[in-house]
Amino acid sequence: MDDSNSKVKKITTFGLVTMIISTIFGFGNVSNAYLQMGYGSIFWYALAGICFFFPCGLMMAEYGSAFKDAQGGIYSWLAGSIGERMAFIGTFVWLASWIVWMVSTASRVWITFSALLFGKDTTGSWSILGLSSTQTIGILGILMILAITFFSSKGMNAIAKIGSLGGIFTIVVNVIFVVVSLIVLFANHFKLAQPIDGPSAFITSPNPAFQTPIALISFVVYAVFAYGGMESLGSVTDDMDNPEKTFPRGLIIASIFTIGTYVLMIFMLGWSINYQSQMTKSNVNLGNVTYVVFNYLGVAMGNALGWSHAAAVTFGVAMTRIVALAQAIGFLGALFILMYSPIKAFILGSDRRLWPAKLTKLNKADMPANAMWVQAIVVCVIVFLVSFGGSAAQRFYTILTDMANVSSTAPYMFLVGAFPFFKKKHYDQSFVAFKNPTWTNVLVCFVELILIVGTLFTFIQPILDHDFETAFWTIAGPFFFALIAYLFYEIAGKKHGVQK
Repeated sequence: MDDSNSKVKKITTFGLVTMIISTIFGFGNVSNAYLQMGYGSIFWYALAGICFFFPCGLMMAEYGSAFKDAQGGIYSWLAGSIGERMAFIGTFVWLASWIVWMVSTASRVWITFSALLFGKDTTGSWSILGLSSTQTIGILGILMILAITFFSSKGMNAIAKIGSLGGIFTIVVNVIFVVVSLIVLFANHFKLAQPIDGPSAFITSPNPAFQTPIALISFVVYAVFAYGGMESLGSVTDDMDNPEKTFPRGLIIASIFTIGTYVLMIFMLGWSINYQSQMTKSNVNLGNVTYVVFNYLGVAMGNALGWSHAAAVTFGVAMTRIVALAQAIGFLGALFILMYSPIKAFILGSDRRLWPAKLTKLNKADMPANAMWVQAIVVCVIVFLVSFGGSAAQRFYTILTDMANVSSTAPYMFLVGAFPFFKKKHYDQSFVAFKNPTWTNVLVCFVELILIVGTLFTFIQPILDHDFETAFWTIAGPFFFALIAYLFYEIAGKKHGVQK
């Protein structure tokens, strides 16, 4: 029996590195960064990786090592560090970040389908019953959420396996991007489509919206979001033979690779795409920029190799469809998993007395179907409010991205802030990275400051621009759900006598 266990518990350094990279890295973050900051995003992505990704990864590893048998994930981590009430609020906000992600993805996935079917984003011209394109996408998003909730509540877990296929396609797409970019660079005799105007090009942005210091600092949230997902990695430490050495070694390698890949790929976009002439067009937004980038890349390769205009355009469309296929499979797989996984973990981790009996009840497929339908209704209501709010498509997707970014960073504020309290508990751990209490507290304050300042400035910038709609939707997500969590816990806690 011991031998079999030892065979199971063997995550190698290479295995850990691939797990971290597949969880963290996303090409969409590269194209979003280039659209908003051009080469200027390189410095901020590197800074966020060094100051946030690496230290937070070590903290998550310690949490996972101490609470290796807990069902509730980050709920158990927070409850064991700062108590049930704050754990409930923090995990509720974490769940909310996934809800906002679902809101964003339910709308954006239609751009993916459009790119796959038509070779470009045609959603701007879509209309049902005389509705605008934004409203039409909103209705389609609502229908998709309802359909996925129905199927996933039936326990169709096999459908979620499509996500693993999406991972393979994602790797292939990144390899294609690198190869085609190198061909363009060599064929153009190392002449960059986006010239480098001195060292400042790697810090400042050609985008007028990111010229002020406040706007630059607000971009930190976008950079931090690119490294999100570490909370899912902490539980693997006890599946290693020697976590004391394997995890830090794997984290260092994965950190260097991920940070370096983000930096290199952002730079590589400038080899074939001129920012001013191609990224500033009105039809390019945060929702479709990945497909626009691959289309331009394909055309650039055709032009660099002296192909005919028709052949270059055709290859551009083919590149768009390749990345759209990978994105479509990845989005659908993630939607099926995330429709039930976070909420199920939350219900199993928290005190069941807090919830109405119907929400904690699992159906025959071992799914919290009632809770999933409540979640689906919340997602659909938010999609409806945002899509029918009167924004143009570009503003619509910017609002969704801001909501997702801020909501996704909020749980890290709780996890990082709770870490010093966790260290005082002296749990039995197989992995310990932080041994000096003073330096641990200094590092926690530093990382927490990055998160708070970045989030705060993301909210302040649109106010200074008198864009109150974006400001409201940016900050409303985490605060609204935190307030709901607090009120719910207080009322339910008093009613059922739950310890605070």
